[in-house]
Amino acid sequence: MSAGARLRAAIAAAVILAIGMGFGRFAFTAIYPHMVAEGILSLRDGSLAASANYAGYLLGAILAMRARAHNAHQLCLWSVAGTALCLGVLALTMPVWLIVTVRGVAGVFSALAMVAASLWLLVQRGHGRGTPLLYAGVGAGIAVSAELLVLASQLGWHSAGMWLLLAGVTALLGLAAAPAIAASGQATLDVPAQVGAIALAPVAPWPLVLIYGLAGLGYIVTATYLPVLVGTALPGLNSAHVWAVFGLGAAPSCFLWHRLHERFGTRQVLRLNLLLQALGVALPVLAPSAAGYLLSAILVGGTFVGTVTVAMPAAQRAAVKAGTSMMAVMTVVYGVGQIVGPVLAGSLYAQSHSFNSALLAAAGALLLAIVVSLRL
Repeated sequence: MSAGARLRAAIAAAVILAIGMGFGRFAFTAIYPHMVAEGILSLRDGSLAASANYAGYLLGAILAMRARAHNAHQLCLWSVAGTALCLGVLALTMPVWLIVTVRGVAGVFSALAMVAASLWLLVQRGHGRGTPLLYAGVGAGIAVSAELLVLASQLGWHSAGMWLLLAGVTALLGLAAAPAIAASGQATLDVPAQVGAIALAPVAPWPLVLIYGLAGLGYIVTATYLPVLVGTALPGLNSAHVWAVFGLGAAPSCFLWHRLHERFGTRQVLRLNLLLQALGVALPVLAPSAAGYLLSAILVGGTFVGTVTVAMPAAQRAAVKAGTSMMAVMTVVYGVGQIVGPVLAGSLYAQSHSFNSALLAAAGALLLAIVVSLRL
């Protein structure tokens, strides 16, 4: 097919991830401080809502293990519809337990979006060269949703209006992407170009799974609490801007990590990625200043989706050896890591009344992943 058709397919898949992950999953990180300020949630309630979302993500990933490439386009559309509904419902006045429940359901649709969009583009459409644009959708969704929330805040909107705004934009983006997704059928766009033998070399599947789970634990403390940390340490700075920097770092980084992966291979690039990510996670402890927080947002934002960009294609290659749906298995263990992270952070915060120990523990998990990579 034409280059234009390949580009449209990659953009459509990226929009699915922007909706499911950037809006449905991570926008809560930026709205969370507003809901606390309005008395809708306490810090503990917000942690419960985050944990429920991660648990939902894990459940969605387990359910997605049964997904097959031939119906991935249908799952993409279901993930969009479910995400828009969850965002809209959160605009209603409701008890805390119901907010926590809705965030759990939203997590299910986020995992569905991750697995379905990956299956649709990489397997059903056979468009491996679209990998970086696909996963750039996560960072783009984070950045766009964060800046929409900054605008809403400047207009004096409360969190209910913010949720409605996100739901409306989600619906519009979904309608824009739907024709390309729905009309795809099982057509193949192209066969991924043969790159260097190093980049295509298979890796051991189960060490890769363990690394991915540790990466999920390693980044999630920053991804959950960064705006709260910034708001506490730097009250004069709109924390949503820092969260937008997180997303802006993520979107273009996918192309960099994809290129490095092609040139140097999975093992070396994963190690570099995890090392930089560990440094970014630890930076608020090492340099608790505006510059430190911004650099942390850039480093973690610029590496966590890079991990996905490197690991998911490697999992696709490893699936032949493992004899299972590796992309779904990877999403499951990532979900487990993301549940452990906030639970660990909450426990350590209760003891020290600081997130420093949690951030250092998360950085340690990333360094442990580097050790495991020696077995790849």
